[in-house]
Amino acid sequence: QVQLVESGGGLVQAGGSLRLSCAASGSIFSYTMGWYRQAPGKLRDLVAAITSGGSTNYADSVKGRFTISRDNAKNTVYLQMNSLKLEDTGVYYCKGSTWGLDYWGKGTLVTVSS
Repeated sequence: QVQLVESGGGLVQAGGSLRLSCAASGSIFSYTMGWYRQAPGKLRDLVAAITSGGSTNYADSVKGRFTISRDNAKNTVYLQMNSLKLEDTGVYYCKGSTWGLDYWGKGTLVTVSS
């Protein structure tokens, strides 16, 4: 079982950037890792994911603005968020998946202001 801890959230103006990190307590080499966002009053949705082989996919709303990456040596996954919009506000959760099991972090809050 791996524990995930997100960091890097905060308050940023529209058009700004943030980099989120998800640190794992153990090896994530075989994990598909993902970032999810839950806006106020809405369901938790996939923002970006990266497989163990490095393949990525993104929600249409963030394509060209967000980049997911991983550093297996550091057991860490990142989400670089550029050109932030008001609608990017929400709690961002990290998820690790392997062998049918999902592990979630507790989330980090991102607030984009005008």
